[in-house]
This record gives sequence, C-alpha cells and structure tokens, in this order.
Amino acid sequence: MNFSDRQSKITDITDSTLPSQHSIHLVQERVSPWARSYSKRLFDCFCILPFAPVLIPLFLIIGLAVRLTSSGPVLFLQKRMGRHGRVFTIVKFRTLTHCSNNSHQAVTTAANQRFTPIGRFLRKWKLDELPQLWNVLIGDMSLVGARPKLPIHQLGELGARPGITGAATIAFAREEAIFARLPLCDLNDYYNDVILPIKHGIDQEYMARATFASDFRLLVDTVLRRWDTSLMENLLADALLAEEDRVPVTVATRSHVSLVVNDRRLDPEEQLTEA
Repeated sequence: MNFSDRQSKITDITDSTLPSQHSIHLVQERVSPWARSYSKRLFDCFCILPFAPVLIPLFLIIGLAVRLTSSGPVLFLQKRMGRHGRVFTIVKFRTLTHCSNNSHQAVTTAANQRFTPIGRFLRKWKLDELPQLWNVLIGDMSLVGARPKLPIHQLGELGARPGITGAATIAFAREEAIFARLPLCDLNDYYNDVILPIKHGIDQEYMARATFASDFRLLVDTVLRRWDTSLMENLLADALLAEEDRVPVTVATRSHVSLVVNDRRLDPEEQLTEA
C-alpha cells in the first residue's frame, strides 16, 4: 500500500470520528468562564507590561538582526481569524526571504521554505512570535488560546481570543521538522484532512475547561520549552507505516493519544476521555 492509499484510509477513519468541517463551521466553540472573562484579559496584560523594559531592547536587537541579514521588511504581517470571526493582522518577525508575490507555501516545513540567515534560529526558539505580545496588548489575542489560523484553515468560530500558545501548540510545537519527513505532494491534503481537525479538537476541549491554573501551566511549559510531541510522532508513524489490514490513527483526546482501528470506532465519550 502506498502513502496516498494509507493516507486515504487514515482520513476516512478520522472523518468518521471527528465532526466534519461543514458541521464545525455551523457552531461557535464552547469556552470556559475563565477563557472569556475580563480577569483573563487583565492577567495577559499584567504578564507582559512588567517585562517591557527587557522586551523592548530585545525587539530592537532582533529587528536589527533581521534587517541586516536580509532584504525586505523586518515584520511579517498576515491576516488571521480572531474571536467571533473577526479578521485581524498578526505580527511576527520575518524569518523567510521576502517575496513580493507571496509565493511561500501555506503549510510550512523545515525543508520547503527559503529561510533568512537567522530565520531558522528565530523559528527554533520561537523568537519570531514575540511581536504577537503587541497583538495581546491591543486585544486581538491572548497569551493562551487556540492558535489563530489563516481564514482557509479556520474550523469553527472562536468563542475566545486566539493565543500565542495553547494545548495544540504544545503538542505540535515541532511540526515543521516532522512535516519535513512527509512527501511534499501529500502535505497539504494531510494537513487539511488530518492535522487541522485534530488541532481543532485539542484546542476546543482545552478551551471548554480552561482555568487560570491550566493557563499558567501552559505558559510555564512554553517558556521552559516542555513540548509533548508524542501525538505528532504517532501521527507520522500512522501515516507512513500503517498496515494493510489494520490502520491505526491517532485521535485528539484530552490525554492526547487514543487509537482508532478500522474494525472498531470510538464513541464520543471515549474520544474525549479524561487525562
């Protein structure tokens, strides 16, 4: 069985256990009281403002490094989906060579993009994400939440501000390096049919139960780079090594890992088991 055939079987199973994209678009995501509270907004600002004396010089140093090592703008601006379907402009440090015709790939890997001399370094240490703190301060984003997607990739309507980090962000923190091991011809379909619904499921489940304590833990894990890539590795193994008569696929759950096989479907309660 070739990769495309295995991917097709995996996609069929995933589609049978996750809501369709059309049905997801019809409803707004459930969010916890904390996730939509004014207290969370104050928490975001209080986490950023005390560090401004350190962050501002850091921004200037990184911005100067981007400017001196490649031609083009220092910042990368892109339209993303925000809360209640509102489109906003996300801000990042530019890590790719500047293309006036926007010819970069929509799904990025460590191999299919033309990085600037310091682009890989900024991506590896997530330093390109730092300007999004401005998005947080002006109310477009939160520190913790579902990552803001491109309009073509958004599933459902966000009931809370998207975040710089979140549950799916931790699980897919090294996705670019892992995606580089997949055939490029299958990458977009695999991302849209398998990865996006799983990311959506992880974020939706987390935001429905988010608390101050859980947000704080995610922030600490992000700062300390405590990534949990087991889900991503399992997905890659499913895509590349699935057997003819038994095709396991990793399904998003609160514990991150469940297996669905073609002779048994999980019911909704099993799909969202307690961690």
